[in-house]
Amino acid sequence: MKKIINYSFLLAFILFVTSCDKGFDELNTNQVNPTSIDPLYQLNNAVVSASFPANSALAYDMGVVQQIISPNNGVLNGANFNSDNRGNTQGIWQNYYRNVTRLTNDVILNTKTMADRTNLTQMARIFQAFAYMVLTDEYGEIPYTEGGKGYTDQNFFPVYDAQQIIYTDIIKELSEAAAALNTTGKIETGDVLYSGNIAQWKKFAYSLMLRAGMRLSKVDAAKAQATVQAAFQGGVILANADNSFIRHDANYQNPTGGTLNSTEAANFYLTKPFVDSLKDRNDPRLQAIAVRYAGATSGGGHTAAARTTTPSQQFGLPLGFDNNTANAYATSVGRASFYDFSQADRLRIAKVSAPCFLVTAAQSQLLLAEAKQRGWITTASTIKDFYDAGVTLHMQQMASYDAGSAIAAGDITTYLTNNPFDPARALGQIGTQYWIASFLNGPEAFANYRRTGFPALAPNPFPGKEVAFIRRLTYPNSEQSVNPTNFNAAISRQGADKLDTRVWWDK
Repeated sequence: MKKIINYSFLLAFILFVTSCDKGFDELNTNQVNPTSIDPLYQLNNAVVSASFPANSALAYDMGVVQQIISPNNGVLNGANFNSDNRGNTQGIWQNYYRNVTRLTNDVILNTKTMADRTNLTQMARIFQAFAYMVLTDEYGEIPYTEGGKGYTDQNFFPVYDAQQIIYTDIIKELSEAAAALNTTGKIETGDVLYSGNIAQWKKFAYSLMLRAGMRLSKVDAAKAQATVQAAFQGGVILANADNSFIRHDANYQNPTGGTLNSTEAANFYLTKPFVDSLKDRNDPRLQAIAVRYAGATSGGGHTAAARTTTPSQQFGLPLGFDNNTANAYATSVGRASFYDFSQADRLRIAKVSAPCFLVTAAQSQLLLAEAKQRGWITTASTIKDFYDAGVTLHMQQMASYDAGSAIAAGDITTYLTNNPFDPARALGQIGTQYWIASFLNGPEAFANYRRTGFPALAPNPFPGKEVAFIRRLTYPNSEQSVNPTNFNAAISRQGADKLDTRVWWDK
């Protein structure tokens, strides 16, 4: 009897344990933890991460081309003093390698075997080409063929490629990817750049090809011409509706807008060359871009009551001063202090939700004006047609930043009438308008200025400057310590890792 009771108890225990174990695996499996991710989300992440970081764009790119400058030193050292501050020069390198090309490379690898995602593959190739063009224009030789492979292949010591090789492959990638995009494949409607619109992605690719071709104008005119012709025939961005730009809001802020609306609100000013260029021509964009807090003696004086956007009341800060000598200069020209100079209006064009434009119709039209002037494209449109369209489109683009920056159609017509295109000064006029049309797109303004030399800007006269003129950004110090073999090979070919070393196409 005792044994029967023991067996009965054992049987009950086994049944109980079995019952508890049923569904154990399901119960202990996280049903919401993803095992894979849609590669479209990775591409979107790459796109939204591509807004130009404020430290390199403000401290260097926009300062070198003399659009925005700070008289303050310390963490803001850069183009204001023509000094090598690697805390700022490394900004775009770190952001693009960590958050852009790492992701585009992974998307390309992961979608190659997905027959229904071929359009996504081509979109990633196009955006990756954009990112690498920015990187190589800023630094020169960079990891390209092995770039982004640390994430996918655990290659943590990538070789640097010569810029000529990089440009050749970028042009090939853009040409192939644009041709491979098709409307019969899956349309990636969740894409944050163009909502999967194939026609717009093609225009983006061919506009980048146009830009790449023009970049070669002084080093390989034959290849430049062939690339420009192929891009033009493919179809570039010619209307603002097709502009390539990154959207921002109060949560995901424009990096430049975020910086100018927080810690550095009172530290960056429009330069005298930029303000005077607009002011001297009665350019309506000055009213759309600038604000001055009249009479301010400190950042605290930047109040609503002191605001003025009246063009005649805008005054740019010259280069060559620090935060001590700038005040003396300000007094000598009737300003209360350096806080009394004009700024990019951080409530309109430089607000936190301002878009970050990558490639625009205005830029493409102006590049076509130059290509037409060089005889590289044949079309019924004249150089003046392209030029006038470029100026008009950029003025119309101002409304995209804020309704308060919109420019009336009549003001655009008046400007073009009073400042007509002059064939005798074609390249200078086109280059100057491209400089204006690339305002707040620091890397592109910096690159095209080095290529063309327009507008004619006097060197920064700061007495303690390290170099006469900045022609590239220096590599992060980490590259020299972590990847020394490939770093040293690059500078042995390109030249010293200094601000005044020219990149390949900069002749």
